[in-house]
Amino acid sequence: MENLKIKVDLVIKNANQILTMNEKYDDILGLLTNKCIAIKNDSILFIGSEKELNEKITYKKHNVIDGNKKVVLPGFIDSHTHVVFGGTRVAEYVIKVRSDDPKELERNNIKTGIMASVDMTRPLSKEELIIQTSKRLNNMLKNGTTTVESKSGYGLTLESEIKMLEVNKELNQIHDIDIVSTFLGAHGWPNDIKKEKYIDILTKEMIPKVSSLNLAKFNDIWCDEGHFDVLECEKILGCGIDYNLKPKIHTGAYSYIGGSDLAASMNMVSADHLNYTPKKSLKKLKEANVVGVLLPAIDFAVRHENPFNPITMIEENMDLALATNCCPGCFCESMQFVLTLACRNHKMSVEHAIKASTLGGAKALGLDDRGKIEIGKIADIQIWDIDNYEEVVYRLGSNVVETVIKKGKVVFKKGS
Repeated sequence: MENLKIKVDLVIKNANQILTMNEKYDDILGLLTNKCIAIKNDSILFIGSEKELNEKITYKKHNVIDGNKKVVLPGFIDSHTHVVFGGTRVAEYVIKVRSDDPKELERNNIKTGIMASVDMTRPLSKEELIIQTSKRLNNMLKNGTTTVESKSGYGLTLESEIKMLEVNKELNQIHDIDIVSTFLGAHGWPNDIKKEKYIDILTKEMIPKVSSLNLAKFNDIWCDEGHFDVLECEKILGCGIDYNLKPKIHTGAYSYIGGSDLAASMNMVSADHLNYTPKKSLKKLKEANVVGVLLPAIDFAVRHENPFNPITMIEENMDLALATNCCPGCFCESMQFVLTLACRNHKMSVEHAIKASTLGGAKALGLDDRGKIEIGKIADIQIWDIDNYEEVVYRLGSNVVETVIKKGKVVFKKGS
């Protein structure tokens, strides 16, 4: 009988709570108690009781993780970041913390916004950007994140945008975190080029080049007053589709100009921010299966006058994701902090927030091989050193992650 058992590489025994995110269960998180998980190679092979484990599985004692009084769940999937950037905008941030007067920034000769980051990112070499970004990714991993979406957008020239996307590619090859690359050449446009001219450069030079080099999965754009309007977005994102780049959109962050409706009509993978998106547009997003990506940390960082409201979205039964929006204007590396903000400031339930940060993130990136604790899925798992998942939003500023498993291998263990 022993010979019929399957040999595995790693076992998690008797986890107090396993948050499977399996939608076949009645509860939001697919909660299991006092169960075991067995991993072979990079995938989940078994989920069940210890008795079933011992009947079906063979394993070595030194490859067992004790899940007693622990919470086990999928690794966080951070589906909206600008994690590749140079320099810091801390001077801008600390002034804005104490004052809403833009003249104070002018008096201190402090550059602000996207173009300030462009000026700090363009001069850096690929190697320098890799060093800076690696530190941020390391902190994300320690906080339970196993997959990150990373956008370009602080170059706004063909050479600089390609450099940022190449940083994504190289880090994806050497870092434990999986990096999903997004082209955001339409983050804005250079000060010395008219918008119409830049759109020509985007559609005739940049998008074709990014596609030919296979440097991105998605094509993103900022649709808002003072940025790109709906017709411009349709042209740029349509061009991306022609070159096999799937569309995403920043929309409704500071105004409603129809970007969410465009997201629905173009069947985009996700629509992100959604602060000013009306209920009629949320219905369209739901019907088109567009994931709403919500960003509590940027609303907190800018003291947003109209924070996003997830309650209506949940009532419409939309698929939602939570993400850090890690960027120079929102230096957030912790999805645990995002959970706390989503629950306290935006009144999401802990259950909805955790699901949005795992399975929701997977859906926002078009990934069906992760975001769940399920047989056959990639073994991207985090283990929290708490006995009840609700404590993750209660322990303010803490990192409850004890262990991170990436593709079946332990890549972080607290204290090790």
